[in-house]
Amino acid sequence: MKKKILLVLVFMNSVSTLFAKNALENDAISIGDLIDSWFQPIVSKLELVFFADLFQLLGFDFGVSLPFIVVWLVFGAVFFTLKMNFINFRGFRHAIELVQGKYDDPDDKGEVSHFQALTTALSATVGLGNIASVAVAITIGGPGATFWMIVAGILGMSTKFTEVTLGVKYREIDENGEVSGGPMYYLTKGLKHRSVFGLSLSGVGKVLAVMFAIIAVMATFGGGNMFQANQAFAQAAIQLPFLQGHGFYFGIGMALLVGVVIIGGIQSIARVTEKIVPFMAVLYVLSALIILGVNYANIPTAFGLIISEAFNPISMTGGFIGVLMTGFQRASFSNEAGVGSAAIAHSAVKTNEPVSEGFVALLEPFIDTVVICTMTALVIIITGEYKDVGLEGSELTSKAFGSVISWFPMVLAVAVFLFAFSTMISWSYYGLKSWTYLFGNKPIIGNIYKVIFLVFVVIGSSTTMGAVLSFSDMMILAMAFPNIIGLLIMSTEVKLDMQEYMRKVKNGLIKQFK
Repeated sequence: MKKKILLVLVFMNSVSTLFAKNALENDAISIGDLIDSWFQPIVSKLELVFFADLFQLLGFDFGVSLPFIVVWLVFGAVFFTLKMNFINFRGFRHAIELVQGKYDDPDDKGEVSHFQALTTALSATVGLGNIASVAVAITIGGPGATFWMIVAGILGMSTKFTEVTLGVKYREIDENGEVSGGPMYYLTKGLKHRSVFGLSLSGVGKVLAVMFAIIAVMATFGGGNMFQANQAFAQAAIQLPFLQGHGFYFGIGMALLVGVVIIGGIQSIARVTEKIVPFMAVLYVLSALIILGVNYANIPTAFGLIISEAFNPISMTGGFIGVLMTGFQRASFSNEAGVGSAAIAHSAVKTNEPVSEGFVALLEPFIDTVVICTMTALVIIITGEYKDVGLEGSELTSKAFGSVISWFPMVLAVAVFLFAFSTMISWSYYGLKSWTYLFGNKPIIGNIYKVIFLVFVVIGSSTTMGAVLSFSDMMILAMAFPNIIGLLIMSTEVKLDMQEYMRKVKNGLIKQFK
């Protein structure tokens, strides 16, 4: 362990020296400008693929775009909600019982408990998407975007149930008890013996799995890393002005902290997240509740504005379709339902009943989007700060918090740092599993990925939000394309497994241990 930490320190020092030299040679251009100039051309080209405008392709001009990947996510969420007979509502109570540990069997195979699996996955979703993405959604789509974020969160519960159930069902456990699971595995194994019109889907499954793994690795460098580091630095720089212009060095420090945790693998990550996630969630929610309490008289008006503008938006927000798409897009980025990432974390759970973890997972979009994102939106709307066009992301949320109690932005800065830190360590695990699926599960292969991941922490702290946000959106949402194809094909299998599981719970065949 000490040797690995030393390796990380030596490498990060080398990277620091290299970038510092580069900056000195280009004293008229900051490190952030250099990095942004590298990413902008890549982002521009990828945007043509992942955010293809369906309205434009169909020859319509409504003044707003209709991104294909967002429509794909919405379609999947609606389909799985109907297919699973509204499991997002019917399964809520049982999900709570599972998280409470009532069905935890210490003899089940796996590496982490139901609660640890939930907190690990939540640490990746409950993060800056709840702070920055909500602000972005309201800035672009107005208060009405909040309504569609809530709807997306509720529908996303069914998608999350489906993908996590398959993730646990098709996971692999090696001789050392280490678990590997997620879309890469259920796309490969789940489609291996399936056919359509007599044509085998085995090859299709392998192609989709490889496609997912490649996109997932890139996503870990974007939304799961750079975006987090970028917004954490933005908040830190507001509260600590001496950090202004020194995002690179902030990134070095954050990379070292992340590196110490991810070296220990999923069990180390789970131990950290089960402590950080409840603390940071309570800290953030309590702060929001205090602000809402001070402005309690304005809450009904805020909800009225959210609902009215969801269906009758002001012209500057791009109309009804624009508000709807903005809400769904930001909600998808926040709760990740349909992108398949959570299935990787939940696969490590200790259980012999895959469906049970599907129930646990459906709580994620509810906590992430329906509760925390809504509270963030209410704070921004009630304080009226969403009208300030000069701010974006977490900076807007920070101003909204500070408008009520002057020192609250400092509390928010701490929450942002914790959100970013926990999200990065969880996404490093997602990326590691995707990376080893592609290149093999040898220790040296895993260490190479971890070092690259830490370098991107530094890059994220040094670049501008524009390129980072675009890259993050594309990579995370693009994971949904191969994932949802597989989920649609295997949805009947999940439904039958769900019905059998519920029958066993009802008949007492699945025992309670607490």
